[in-house]
Amino acid sequence: MTDSAAVTIATGARSAFEKSQLLPASERITALNEIRKELEASKDEILAANKKDLELAQHEVDAGRMSESLLKRLDLNKGDKWESTLQGITDVAILADPTGRITYASELDDGLELYRVTCPIGVLLVIFEARPEVVVNIAALAVKSGNAAILKGGKESSNTVVSLSQAIQRALARTSLPDTYIQAIQTRAEVSSLLELDQYIDLVIPRGSNSLVRSIQNSTRIPVMGHADGLCNVYLDKSADTEKAVRVVVDSKVDYPAACNAAETLIVHESVLHTVWPMVAQALVQANVQLLCDPPTLKALWNISPPLPQLRTHVHSSIPSSYTTEHLSLTLSVVSLPSLSSAIQWINSHSSHHTDCIVTESEEAASLFCRGVDSAGTFVNASTRFADGFRYGFGTEVGISTGKIHARGPVGLEGLVIYKYILRSKGSQGHVVGEFGVGAGKKRYKHADINPSSLPF
Repeated sequence: MTDSAAVTIATGARSAFEKSQLLPASERITALNEIRKELEASKDEILAANKKDLELAQHEVDAGRMSESLLKRLDLNKGDKWESTLQGITDVAILADPTGRITYASELDDGLELYRVTCPIGVLLVIFEARPEVVVNIAALAVKSGNAAILKGGKESSNTVVSLSQAIQRALARTSLPDTYIQAIQTRAEVSSLLELDQYIDLVIPRGSNSLVRSIQNSTRIPVMGHADGLCNVYLDKSADTEKAVRVVVDSKVDYPAACNAAETLIVHESVLHTVWPMVAQALVQANVQLLCDPPTLKALWNISPPLPQLRTHVHSSIPSSYTTEHLSLTLSVVSLPSLSSAIQWINSHSSHHTDCIVTESEEAASLFCRGVDSAGTFVNASTRFADGFRYGFGTEVGISTGKIHARGPVGLEGLVIYKYILRSKGSQGHVVGEFGVGAGKKRYKHADINPSSLPF
């Protein structure tokens, strides 16, 4: 991609964003409804493109160049994914407008009012891997939040991404929003060129592996909101209830093992090695999960009488890298620790700070865990798979941020707005700073809270 081509894309997005700010919020809802209509009308074309990607990906899997988990993420027609993707557009459309909200208001002087008001970030460059439905998710969130977006999917989903983005642009062409409001690019060269255009692009959101996120962070001056991998842990506390433990652990691992919110490590308190752990292990093995166990958890299973079914085929010794690997498959690493404090320390040093869960009957343990674990999500007796923008009620999500600046956890509409300060003088002569101070005849600032229902203009 030439620099001039990159500039054309970036300036097109910037111009579309600036024009959109002069339109009422209702126009964004109209655009979302049109996008859903166009996607429904283009279903056959889109799924045909997706089938091509799947066929090409299967060749890569057969050649050992792609994982099965990545292949599974590509399928847009699996289960209810297509309908859920469309429903996500409607769910986002009916959410409250995240822009124009007053989050702070103060009267600095008689007739001089200061407001902090939410507003869009601007132009987003979103880079993601595999899941092609992310195109629709991000487009919906961008439109609703008033942001323009440039999207780059993985090469494995290129046909689907092109088909989806073309449908979205056809829909936008029927609205008052410019069709360059949502654009898609295809190559790494395009990304490299766009990463240099910080004068047009306001935020980069890489959604994928740690290596992808770090590569982007090291290649641009544009702020980066990292969406890294998910090394999620479930900790079985000494007071864990067996039934809850089985349900939470199995769902966290088995519901969708290729997702970033699936559990990758199970931490077992040493006091439940011979009680809760064998029952959880049995349920996991029955669900065809491969267990990578440290010596204490392995020994506990070998001592069960009668022997655990499929013990030799599904239970293995772990190695150090087992606990820093995002398996994205029916594989779970297991470790035994002596205390809650050691579990918290383990998670903070081994996890990706995505989502971690404790199974416990102790309110004190639950409180300590939630305060001590430094992750975007800390759950009590609930599957890590709940860490999702749709399940949180955000409609959908751009991704899950493991960072600590601006947005953390599932990033929905609230994570795609920032704020500006609006100062308005109602004085007959306006207001000037020179009239304020501590000397004789100088005014003092009032700094009095005001509670307006809306901006006074």
